[in-house]
Amino acid sequence: MIVVPTNPAWHPVFDLAAWACGAAVGYGLYRWRLRAAVEDVAGRTGAGYFVALGVGAAAGAWLAGSLNTLNLSAPTLSHSVAGALAGAIVAVEAYKAVRGIRGSTGGVFVGSLATGVVVGRFGCLMAGLPDFTYGTPTRLPWAVDLGDHVGRHPVQVYESLSVAAFLVLYLAGLAYRAPWALRRGFYVFVAWYGAQRFAWEFLKPYPRLIGPLNLFHILCVGLVVYGCVYFVRDRALWRARLAQERALPVPGPDHVPLRDLP
Repeated sequence: MIVVPTNPAWHPVFDLAAWACGAAVGYGLYRWRLRAAVEDVAGRTGAGYFVALGVGAAAGAWLAGSLNTLNLSAPTLSHSVAGALAGAIVAVEAYKAVRGIRGSTGGVFVGSLATGVVVGRFGCLMAGLPDFTYGTPTRLPWAVDLGDHVGRHPVQVYESLSVAAFLVLYLAGLAYRAPWALRRGFYVFVAWYGAQRFAWEFLKPYPRLIGPLNLFHILCVGLVVYGCVYFVRDRALWRARLAQERALPVPGPDHVPLRDLP
């Protein structure tokens, strides 16, 4: 069992580190591969897009987190990364529908979001039991003691590592200019995040809503469905556009030169 020196004060420290690292990665990707994508999003969306993004993320984070922790034996307000992601998606997609904006606009945030999760989850681990993100008891050799002398699944580390694996694949996709990374990276990230988070939720002592499923299980199913549906839809639109651009005009009767006129 690994003893973790926990302290709630670590959480804001890692939050700041997550923001800083996310911003640095985002800027690096902008200079490397995403300059055109950033300029396209900025030109099509307007300031209201970022207002919707911020309001949706904040509302989703506190709503989902608090709905979960208010059901605990010691009710408390809380916030959630999954809730922030879901709230931002709902608000932004509504804004895009009103403004008639089509196509993915979240790809420019993928690197920053993934980096933020990778770093920030260690803040949840170091904050200990008061953070309410700890795992269920286990006897595995890598179990962590968060101060109560009970070996627990380090679910925060599981999530950090799984998102780090996505980040590696995403960067490789950008390096090869793969369409899934350049055009639809956000949808892949959302589906990946939802799927891995769904798995780790079985290792958390959260209140169950439907059978063995808690609130975040249901939320993560929605994230996976959203990512997959919008990925397929965007790919179909992209292929149709390419087919239209590659189609060559067939000469008709009006193109036949006039010869041998009397």
